[in-house]
Amino acid sequence: MIDEEKQTENAANQEPQQQTTSEVTAKTMNSNAFGEFETQANAPEVDANSLSSDNTAEVEQPVVSSTAPETDNRATVAEKEREIESLKASLEERTSQYVRMGADFENFRKRTLKDKEDLEQKIKQNTLQEILPVVDNFERARAQLKPQTDAEMNLHKSYQGVYKQLVDCLKRLGVSAMRPEGKEFDPNLHEAVMREPTSEYPEGTVIEELVRGYYLGDRVLRHALVKVATAPEETPPQTVVAEPSPEVTEG
Repeated sequence: MIDEEKQTENAANQEPQQQTTSEVTAKTMNSNAFGEFETQANAPEVDANSLSSDNTAEVEQPVVSSTAPETDNRATVAEKEREIESLKASLEERTSQYVRMGADFENFRKRTLKDKEDLEQKIKQNTLQEILPVVDNFERARAQLKPQTDAEMNLHKSYQGVYKQLVDCLKRLGVSAMRPEGKEFDPNLHEAVMREPTSEYPEGTVIEELVRGYYLGDRVLRHALVKVATAPEETPPQTVVAEPSPEVTEG
């Protein structure tokens, strides 16, 4: 019985202790909750503008990052365009240099060809000028020699054959004889060595060709030595001297 009473007392004592513990726990929870409320109540107010600006900054940050590559691309495109313009200018310069070089080479080729032709013409002209006196001697012989016998005629025909062959060779080389008789005197073609007053030809007309002139193509190989007509000299009028009449004497 005593033991049961002790147990009952212990149980009664434990209940207030348990209640006390639960109350402490409740107070502690209430104090924590009240502290959190006070902390939230005492916290500084948040400005809506600052929140909006922060949000805007957070939103605009990707836009800035996307604009930067576009700026880099534009700079790269501008640089490439400058390089292209530089290459175009360099290409135009090289093209103009090539065109000038081609024109210079073409002019050089034409000038060299003309110089070559002029040199060949000059050599041919000098050679033919040395041969022309031989032709002159053949022509003088033909004009002066008058064959009388058959032997002389055969000799005449022989050298005339050589003369004809020489003339044919000169023709193939482009040599042609001048025919100035009866034409007006031209100092570019003729050389006047004699003048003859005459009324049969107009003044300045070639009367006779003394040494034959020749062309080489369209150039003068040798000027012709000619006789040119001049105006006839006027004879001064003759003066008649009257003879004195004889004196008549009265007888």
